Amino acid sequence: MLAKCYSGALNGVDAMTVEIEVFSSLGTNQFAIVGLPDQAVKEAKDRIPRALRSSALAPRKEYDITVNLAPADVKKEGPIYDLPIAVCLLRATSVIKNEHLEEYAFVGELALSGEVRRARGVLPIAMEMRRIGRRAIIVPVENASEASVVQGIDVIPVHTLQEVVLYLNGERDIEPCQTDLAEIVASDREGGDDFADVKGQQSARDAIEIAVAGGHNLLMIGSPGSGKTMLARRIPSILPPLTTEEALEVSRIHSVAGAAKCSGGFVTRRPFRAPHHTVSSIGLLGGGTHPVPGEVSLAHRGVLFLDEFAEFPRTALEVLRQPLEDGHVVVSRAAAAYDFPSKFMLVAAMNPCPCGYSGDPNRACRCSNTMILKYQSRISGPLLDRIDIQLEVPPVPAKELPRMKGGESSALIRERVLAARARQKERYRGMRGVVTNADVKSRDLVDVCRLSPSNVDMLVRSIERLNLSARAYDKVLRVARTIADLDSCDAVEERHLFSALNYRKLDSEENTPFV
Repeated sequence: MLAKCYSGALNGVDAMTVEIEVFSSLGTNQFAIVGLPDQAVKEAKDRIPRALRSSALAPRKEYDITVNLAPADVKKEGPIYDLPIAVCLLRATSVIKNEHLEEYAFVGELALSGEVRRARGVLPIAMEMRRIGRRAIIVPVENASEASVVQGIDVIPVHTLQEVVLYLNGERDIEPCQTDLAEIVASDREGGDDFADVKGQQSARDAIEIAVAGGHNLLMIGSPGSGKTMLARRIPSILPPLTTEEALEVSRIHSVAGAAKCSGGFVTRRPFRAPHHTVSSIGLLGGGTHPVPGEVSLAHRGVLFLDEFAEFPRTALEVLRQPLEDGHVVVSRAAAAYDFPSKFMLVAAMNPCPCGYSGDPNRACRCSNTMILKYQSRISGPLLDRIDIQLEVPPVPAKELPRMKGGESSALIRERVLAARARQKERYRGMRGVVTNADVKSRDLVDVCRLSPSNVDMLVRSIERLNLSARAYDKVLRVARTIADLDSCDAVEERHLFSALNYRKLDSEENTPFV
């Protein structure tokens, strides 16, 4: 007897349809799986019979079983096919009476006890099953909330294989799980540490506000204890909220990575990723034997914070160039290429030298010029050129701390950020792929900034004097546009350009960085 149902295979952050076909015939308990299965899929022939016996669902007669996973030229990976294979096997041996399995999709790993275990990548699979018109998808209880944000398909949560059989045979009703992602995103507004706790560092606070308002990359350089990490950790408190579409996009990435970032299985706040400086290039970019998103993709639509920037391996830092420029990562393997989104805001912090006190007014630096130059060379020119805002963070004198008061609260800063983002949203309405000033294409910058001829001449002279690159020229315009938005100005004025230029002096020839 032949039985068929549906599941999915992950391809980057998307999914493709997989048809599970099971043919049974009286025989000697032979069990074969074809269709390019990996080792985890092949081991299903050992897990499934034992799970059937534990659930008192084993067929009374001996059957030869052939399982085909179509399309046969696509690699099938992981134990997520245990449940659909078991269901088709039970239908092919007449244990399940339901004749319409083709209307259902199944995802889940089986324990030897018959329990249905959590699977990776359920959200994109549910989206694919809705696309092809399946009526319902049966998933582990732990994945139900995650999958139920997909509208237009019933999500049936199950604990055990026996529950699945009873449901398909019409002997038990299971209420579909429903989740309103828009409501959850709107209600989740907790932001973390507050900028009101920060004393001093007004220039750094201003730079962070500009960076968040326009989605710009930021590098902070200062001696130990100057407050770089403290400032960076407060960035989530002023980030704009995720839209429903962005929340679904980000949740899909985390689902593929197998990372449950909140109790509901989906992400409702902008990610803030802070990997340790020992992370590898694969950890940052993504990949592995079974390619999964790396930190640059897990930070999509959020912030990637790299503390101790110069301590990261050179090979790891250099892989950031493409995602910073393109907003996505292509991980190529012999069998396929995987495309992971990676549109994030880079925030980096580092010391100016190995001992950390070069330029510090209170402590003497122990490093030679050679040591400082070697240390600064860990950050390549091309990578530094991709960072829009670069600033020095001077230490706050300890004797002044008791008399100093905290600055503005995160709530006040966030209001200005949201107002600037609203101006950008209105300006770029209809421009595909452009959300913030950082996304604007080079060809549109002149129209967007609305520079006067005298301001254009001044900017060109300044770029030549500082010996900056053409990329830096574009980044100065983008930052100036954001400063003008915070200033509620329709056109970029001279003062906005000067402010933006001041954030590029660290990588100019007349101001050698970090020294």
